[in-house]
Amino acid sequence: MTKVDINNLVTVTFTLFAVIDILGSIPLLLALKKKMGGFHELKATFISGALMVLFLFAGEKFLAILGVDKHSFAVGGSIVIFILGLEMVLGIEFFKSEKDVKSSLLVPIAFPLIAGSGTLTTIMSLKANYDETIILLAIFVNLIIIYIVLRSLDWLEKILGPAGMIAIRKFFGVVLLAIAVKIFSSNLHGLLK
Repeated sequence: MTKVDINNLVTVTFTLFAVIDILGSIPLLLALKKKMGGFHELKATFISGALMVLFLFAGEKFLAILGVDKHSFAVGGSIVIFILGLEMVLGIEFFKSEKDVKSSLLVPIAFPLIAGSGTLTTIMSLKANYDETIILLAIFVNLIIIYIVLRSLDWLEKILGPAGMIAIRKFFGVVLLAIAVKIFSSNLHGLLK
């Protein structure tokens, strides 16, 4: 792998990590775990990964059916990422998610908490700038992190504390804002042609 490829892998991995915001979801995941009487971490990780990989490879075909090009989707996705970043920094919820705890692992843990609309939009937005192989590797790295976090929820709650979790969420929010601006500016030229 060349240095540029490693840099791209780190960028894409970190982007997905920030959007998935598994650390910021710890309080909600802990509450769901208690209400559901626990859940199977490996299944939740697998279902989330399957959704992300499916969208990585079939998302473009889906867009073609809708008559939307990658640049338009990337610009639209960058706006969603920007709003997600604002949510994290300002502590305001723009996107309301369904919190039905009696559902299966698919809803609400795999979707929308882990592989939600923000994550799927980001994957499509990243396709406009990065190779599919890099994105696939970044998805797998994030799935490993997701599994570790899901297995360590109780321990992480004790270590981070309320203030630590707020700080992490705000930090990743600022990162998302910067990433959104980058995706927007690099794809805007495709719309203006």
